[in-house]
Amino acid sequence: MNPVSDTVLERLERLHSSIVRVIRGKTEIVDSLIAALLSRGHVLLEDVPGVGKTTLAQALARSLDLDFNRILFTSDTLPSDIIGISVYRQEQEKFEFLPGPLFSNVVLADEINRAAPRTQSALLEAMSEHAVTVEKTRHRLAEPFFVVATQNPVESTGTYPLPESQLDRFLMRLSMGYPGRDEELELLRSGGAEPELERLQPVVDAQEVIEMQDLVAEVHVSEVLLAYLHEVVEATRRHEALSLGVSTRGCLAWQRSAQALALVRGRAFVLPDDLQDSAESVLAHRLLHADPLVGDGWERSRSERAVIRAVLESIPVPR
Repeated sequence: MNPVSDTVLERLERLHSSIVRVIRGKTEIVDSLIAALLSRGHVLLEDVPGVGKTTLAQALARSLDLDFNRILFTSDTLPSDIIGISVYRQEQEKFEFLPGPLFSNVVLADEINRAAPRTQSALLEAMSEHAVTVEKTRHRLAEPFFVVATQNPVESTGTYPLPESQLDRFLMRLSMGYPGRDEELELLRSGGAEPELERLQPVVDAQEVIEMQDLVAEVHVSEVLLAYLHEVVEATRRHEALSLGVSTRGCLAWQRSAQALALVRGRAFVLPDDLQDSAESVLAHRLLHADPLVGDGWERSRSERAVIRAVLESIPVPR
């Protein structure tokens, strides 16, 4: 297996260093976000308001020399508001498609659970197929195409929780958590993250991102680790607390995420730590509880993550 080139390592270091200038004390979250980008997946940031979800997405977007759009979802946001519309040009006697904000490389879908299910579906279809269909005409989206969606799991009024089939379209579900004491004090001294965010400059361009994305598939996963991965997935399908375990799509997503995380960490091969460190964020939101009394929001999220941790602890890690 070929080692990761110095050029790729330097690109990854530039990108990581740029984001952590704004998002301090969250190295694991930053690594996971970069890994999701390299995996050609999408991320759902789920946490309480005010802990930096939007700032994290903006820090990534400013660090990339790519087109960026932010969509603030509300209950009256329509599919056409994000996809675009066809307008009839009388002088040309034909329709012209006017692309919406979805036609960007990096899209921040803010408060996605405030959008009606029809609008959510339009976004998630685009995420899955990297294309949209308007008036029977198919329009390809930009490459690379990366969606970072945010949602607040605490509020329920005026929200439409994402169903399991749509949650499965996200490669990872990440939670920021509150900053540490030192990091929060530093934010207070500096007046917040906005001044540093405004100073960020692009450090990686579109072609460099695509080249790194192509490298993910070349990261080696041993047969022993593939067997371990499959054993964990099978355990979720047999778990007494679940009526639905991890799907085949989830299994592939976990493998791809571990490969990307290994690349972000400077390796051309996957270690058990890469699988374990990505398990909760990739697998937990793909589970379906057998107990109908398990609610939505934090309660459900904590329960899902606890199941994945219990499964990982029950299966010996290959060494």
